[in-house]
Amino acid sequence: MPIASPDDLQALLRLIDAAGAAAPRRALLETHPEPAAALAAGPPAWHAAGLSPAQIERLRSPPSAALDRAFDWLQAPTHHLLGWHDPDYPALLRRAPHPPLALFVAGEPGLLWHPAVAVVGSRSPTPGGRDNAADFARALARSGLAVSSGLAAGIDTAAHCAALDAGGLTVAVLGTGPDLAYPRSNADLHARIAAAGAVVSEHLPGTQARPEHFPSRNRILAGLSLATLVIEAAERSGALITARLAAESGREVFAVPGSIHNPLARGCHRLIREGAGLVESAAEVAAALAPLAAELAADLRRRLAAPIPGSHAGVTDAGQDPGGAAADSEFADPDYQRLWQALGHDPTGMDLLVQRTGLTAAELSSMLLVMELEGRVSAQHGRYFRNR
Repeated sequence: MPIASPDDLQALLRLIDAAGAAAPRRALLETHPEPAAALAAGPPAWHAAGLSPAQIERLRSPPSAALDRAFDWLQAPTHHLLGWHDPDYPALLRRAPHPPLALFVAGEPGLLWHPAVAVVGSRSPTPGGRDNAADFARALARSGLAVSSGLAAGIDTAAHCAALDAGGLTVAVLGTGPDLAYPRSNADLHARIAAAGAVVSEHLPGTQARPEHFPSRNRILAGLSLATLVIEAAERSGALITARLAAESGREVFAVPGSIHNPLARGCHRLIREGAGLVESAAEVAAALAPLAAELAADLRRRLAAPIPGSHAGVTDAGQDPGGAAADSEFADPDYQRLWQALGHDPTGMDLLVQRTGLTAAELSSMLLVMELEGRVSAQHGRYFRNR
């Protein structure tokens, strides 16, 4: 959904420009109907939401030239801004730890809802590693999964190019503004992805690369993807950060093994020792994710068109909260009813929900996502509970 008005767009840009911790700014947006109202609420409301003195001072200062540039960038028909308040904000990312306040998107923002695998690895891979990245990405794209990566040199570049060449979908998550390619040698690839896929950044247009942006970028990459696949990585690398963040988000992590004599295989071997799935082909990745990806895609399509069958978002006709007792009989679908009865007000893990409902983890994951979008269920560290 596009920003409703220029005032809302300017307000959201001001909130992005305030920088600092995102959680207080998310809380501010959640307590106001639109960004313009959140900005107009003034310092008392900003302070109550938890904004820092530095953030409040930034909001009280005149808008910077960077905001004018960002507003101009967003006038292009293929340029978009998805804020935390926006229903089109990617559902998987919303569930991840520390989601960004907003995303700038060059290309098709709907791709951020498409089931994706993050393919990551070394910036200086071996020839075999580069070939593996291309082979996996090509096969994943042909299987219907999107390939996400960070537009870096090496494995990232090979994965993006192979997905595009296969006619598949690819998403690039940047540590710069959405208008800047890093490295510069990937400017043409950046343009290809913006034209055929989606380029994503949490940073204002014009933001240059900084070392601290890349670990932050990795959390978005992990949060947007159903799984992370590491092709080649040293024991200390950004790819391992992405894998760790994926695991913390409750997502699958896969690693490709290599020669014991290859230093770039050590990171993958470490991940495998720590529980990552050892994979030798893209078919293994696709097979592991197919049930969840298919059901997630179907449920998300239904969510965009209609609420859960038999349910009503918000307050019930009886005036009670959806988490109350009156909601127990609201679900026409017996599987949703069974899941609702299995949930309590205390966080419940997936294994226990499988036991209580008799449904598969894949079925439960997609159903829980839809119920979370309806505001009925919350997630915390991979455990689920009814909203109070």
